[in-house]
Amino acid sequence: LEKKKYVLGHDAMRTMGKANVLISGMKGLGVEVAKNVVLAGVGSVTIQDQGSAEWTDLSSQFYLRESDLGENRALCSEKALARLNSHVRVSACTEALNQDFLRNFQVVVLTDSSLEEQRWVGAFCHTNNIRFIVADTKGLCGQLFCDFGEAFEVRDSDGESPHSAMITHISKENPGIVSCTDEQAHEFTDGMQVTFSGVQGMTELNSCGPIEIKRIGSYSFSICDTSNFSEYEKAGVVTEVKQSKTLSFLPLDAALEEVVRDLDLLVVNDYGKVEKHQNLHFGFRALHEFKQKHGRLPKPRNQTDAELLVAMAKQLSTAANFDKFDEDVVHKLSLVAAGDLAPVNAFIGGLAAQEVMKACTGKFTPLKQWFYFDSLECLPDQEDGGLLTEEACAPRSSRYDGQVAVFGADFQEKIKKQRYFLVGAGAIGCELLKNFALIGLGAGEGGHITVTDMDSIERSNLNRQFLFRSEDIGVRKQKSEAAAEAVKKMNPSVNITAHQNRVCPESEGIYTHQFYSGLDGVAAALDNVDARVYLDGRCVQYQRPMLEGGTLGSKGHTLVVVPHLTESYGPASSSGQKAIPLCTLKHFPHRIEHTLQWARDQFEGLFKHSAENVNQYLSDPEFWARTVARGEVEAVEVLEGVYANLSDRPQDWTECVTWARIQWESLYNNDIAQLLHCFPPNHVTSSGLPFWMGAKRCPHPLTFDPANTTHMDFVVAAANLYGQIYGIEGSRDHEGIQKILSGVRVPEFTPKSSVKIAVTDEELAENKAKLEELELKLLSLQLPSQNFRMVPLEFEKDDDSNFHMDYIVATSNLRAENYDIPAADRHKSKLIAGRIIPAIATTTAAVAGLMCLELYKLVQGHRRISSFRVAYVNMAVQYYVLSQPGRAPTFTVSKTSSPGWDVQFCPRKADDRLLKKKWCLRVRTTTRECRLWCYSQGRTSLVQYYKKKKKSKI
Repeated sequence: LEKKKYVLGHDAMRTMGKANVLISGMKGLGVEVAKNVVLAGVGSVTIQDQGSAEWTDLSSQFYLRESDLGENRALCSEKALARLNSHVRVSACTEALNQDFLRNFQVVVLTDSSLEEQRWVGAFCHTNNIRFIVADTKGLCGQLFCDFGEAFEVRDSDGESPHSAMITHISKENPGIVSCTDEQAHEFTDGMQVTFSGVQGMTELNSCGPIEIKRIGSYSFSICDTSNFSEYEKAGVVTEVKQSKTLSFLPLDAALEEVVRDLDLLVVNDYGKVEKHQNLHFGFRALHEFKQKHGRLPKPRNQTDAELLVAMAKQLSTAANFDKFDEDVVHKLSLVAAGDLAPVNAFIGGLAAQEVMKACTGKFTPLKQWFYFDSLECLPDQEDGGLLTEEACAPRSSRYDGQVAVFGADFQEKIKKQRYFLVGAGAIGCELLKNFALIGLGAGEGGHITVTDMDSIERSNLNRQFLFRSEDIGVRKQKSEAAAEAVKKMNPSVNITAHQNRVCPESEGIYTHQFYSGLDGVAAALDNVDARVYLDGRCVQYQRPMLEGGTLGSKGHTLVVVPHLTESYGPASSSGQKAIPLCTLKHFPHRIEHTLQWARDQFEGLFKHSAENVNQYLSDPEFWARTVARGEVEAVEVLEGVYANLSDRPQDWTECVTWARIQWESLYNNDIAQLLHCFPPNHVTSSGLPFWMGAKRCPHPLTFDPANTTHMDFVVAAANLYGQIYGIEGSRDHEGIQKILSGVRVPEFTPKSSVKIAVTDEELAENKAKLEELELKLLSLQLPSQNFRMVPLEFEKDDDSNFHMDYIVATSNLRAENYDIPAADRHKSKLIAGRIIPAIATTTAAVAGLMCLELYKLVQGHRRISSFRVAYVNMAVQYYVLSQPGRAPTFTVSKTSSPGWDVQFCPRKADDRLLKKKWCLRVRTTTRECRLWCYSQGRTSLVQYYKKKKKSKI
């Protein structure tokens, strides 16, 4: 959960950890919302559903199996959801909702609900200050509504790290002029409030409260009267102070009518679809009316039902004085309303879960108040003979019935035969694989999915990469392997192969022309630009479509590349980007950002979570059961930590210093030695490629030196922090600490030959025996007092006296020394650490959903560029932009004279770096056998000519 704090912040995480959330409806959309909310880390999640699993549910409900048909959906989903996060209490309810039950929650989410239920629940929630969310999907369309009450405080509207700048000078006058470094223009604006820290000389500013500024230029601004302050000497950082705001929401009954008159209540997402989404508002209301009257939704492709729905919607629009009613929109909605599509549920479910997090925390700007979405352009083009019949879309008692209802049986057979290459099995990769399994990609004869990812699973992955489990953690357990196994459990028919290779020039002997030629498409779920550029180049070279998506915290984007139709990803932009993609390379860092992230993980694990686990064990009777429920492997690890923290607790300052010295040895010598033992410098992969290549830096162990400042900084900070969680007073006396260190005996370390993972019943039985042994040990412990508690530390980078940044800087720079990465000073570390933004489950789910909607179009062979969409979203501020992709640029080759040729190239993102400008290349040759080659990577000449090269001049 520490990863979430980089996006949400400490206060928001604490508030969210106390929230009780109700999610009603456990079909595909409901379970998607629940999965994301549980991963986010709220206090409790109650899932409610009175219905039983049906064939249609299997199209998008990833926790249901064929054996669950006829069983209650909530009960079938409860255990799987609970396993996602042991810190969240998950329970199921199979009774109808009532007011007394609703009073137990701070947030209520309705999915798959009637309008009548939405009205009375919404009214009750608005009156009782309960945050209320409605989420619904019908085929290719979705709906979202939020009511957070009449006075909802937004503490941070955008979630961006406060703007900051390093100071070079502050004048002593009225007003004082602050000058910043000229490396980058500051981003402060008039009226902003800022604080100062680390200023030397004019130290009065360090203790001032927020100060309002006035912008002067790109590198300066004015502040208050500084004429009576001390002279400025050097250093200092100025940081923005975020301001809160209060929002007022209409209750559902009022918002149903007002949205037609007030477009401010409708968040628009797709260019040119404002009126279309207003029509969807009436279409969804008409669907409620239709279902109440007929006891069902309109049948797939049934024209009679469609005409009835259009008439109902038209009547509603006339009553609302809406004069832009579009029959075609409602007609198409009726044709697909019975469908249940995993990608649409993933997108709407990701958005809805993000609104839950906003409701719990006051972090980010909430939806105000309606959001409609459609991807009707996914439907087959009737002009190209894509007319579907009612018979083609009728249910077949198949797990794909929800998808067949929209696209027909022939499409289902086609998608099952697709062969796709997925590169990356991290956050987005897991979500894509889940969707692939549900829609049946590669699940038929001839169909296949190849997934590759070189990383192993880390504990930090579990909060957003939901296909992984605690028992998968270990050096030997690869992401691609674990993800493939999880997908097979969701849909046993999926044909999938897991690789552990990096896709790069060195692996071109594996991913050859023959390999790409056998593919129908490629999906990129990568976490860095360079890898995307390379993969894009391969797809351009072999003329294969590519789906690409990425996230940065609450931000996300998607891109679809269609050969000869849309522009490609292209080369990396030279412009820097402030937010740093979080690359989870715990064993293979190559940038200082990676070592800083690792240092933060160390801080949270050693000085926060360990103490929290001890306190929960001592105070929460259910902690043991919740921990054991996550699996014996993780339970043993957590409870061993609890036992160690209680049994080996330090008694004095000397023992804190001893612990810090041994911790140094473990992190910077022993762990590196173990890694090199498993993967020696000359190690090669199963494919015959060097293990240590490219961005993988081969590390080296460090030897402790008390005369080394960074070594001592680590010991001092770590010892003090360790003492703080036990209530032991620390010290900054380096001389005294060195005296203690001289008497510390560091245990000798021998690398282990393997890491043992429990994979058999016998090994699991060993873990169970360990659990029983741990239980007896913990019960026999003698605590100092009945009220003994540890003190978890909340990371705070701006307090220079708390040892937090001391620890982060030393820990990061020592790690950097292991891997020969240039170190970062304290100021740079602060700025970089403040901009680390990880992937979060809500954004990755939404992005993967949008990518799979483009997959539908590729499988059908759409050739109209107007059918495709690229997306840019920022879920923190309700920014959703879906637009047509750019057209593929063209170039012409014309014969002007013999024996010369003129070749005029237009700018093309995917082409050689030489082609980024409009260059005219004249080729003169006396050779008849002359060919022009356009390469995407620029490793060879644009012109390849045969026979003797000396006869040709460029």
